[in-house]
Amino acid sequence: MTPARAEEGERGYIIPIGGAEKKLRDRKILSRFVQLCGNGSAVIAIIPTASELSDTGRRYERVFRDMGVADVRTYPFESRGDGERQDWLDSLGEADGVFLTGGNQLRLSTTLGGTSAAQLIRRLNAEGVHVAGTSAGAGFLSEHMIAFGREGLAPKADLVTLAPGLGLTNRVIVDHHFRKRDRFGRLLAAISYNPFAIGIGLAEDTAAFVAPDDVLEVLGSGALTIVDPSELEYSSMDSAQKKEPVCLVGLRVHTLIDGWSYDLNRREARQASVATG
Repeated sequence: MTPARAEEGERGYIIPIGGAEKKLRDRKILSRFVQLCGNGSAVIAIIPTASELSDTGRRYERVFRDMGVADVRTYPFESRGDGERQDWLDSLGEADGVFLTGGNQLRLSTTLGGTSAAQLIRRLNAEGVHVAGTSAGAGFLSEHMIAFGREGLAPKADLVTLAPGLGLTNRVIVDHHFRKRDRFGRLLAAISYNPFAIGIGLAEDTAAFVAPDDVLEVLGSGALTIVDPSELEYSSMDSAQKKEPVCLVGLRVHTLIDGWSYDLNRREARQASVATG
């Protein structure tokens, strides 16, 4: 799977959020998303498929309406058949922004993967619609998704399992609730499977706003961890046995906070010259 083709500068933002973003006060991340989508005139689509709670979509509807967005629509895709409903697809096609909630990322991949709804979201993003996901929704945005894995600081051969994601980008692998749930080891393991992608570990209430030029802005109260494998010299992943630690030599790691950016093409971090709030 490769990202839907877009002319340079026309793709919408891709916005993974580490989960537990502030929804009542100091809503810096959600406010930035709403601003990108057009503020009060925006049409925002909520997809609560990852959640097993029946009121997740309604809760986000209230949050966005409280922020001044009049047209907020929820699409509770619960079966693969729902992903082919033409009335929902027609309505979803009018969105300026798409927001995927948290929950279980495998519910997203198994319910939406390969459906007309998933293809539509990819096409919308290529045409300029902004797509955000929080927690499980964040992990689902990229081509390679962490399906599940165990906690721990050191990477191990069987620490993580990958699955196909939505495929908006193939440049990154995203993990969420990164620090609170001690997920550094599983992100390293995921990156070692194929050292092409850059690892992004998002703390809670922290987001990466990935612009059309593949420069991401860090926004929120926590930290974003970058794992860059471009200079990886050695990996023992191919020979490691089950439960054995993996040796990785030459990784570059950055910890970035609000006000910093990272160029995914140049693989360079820098302090933003313009405030992102």
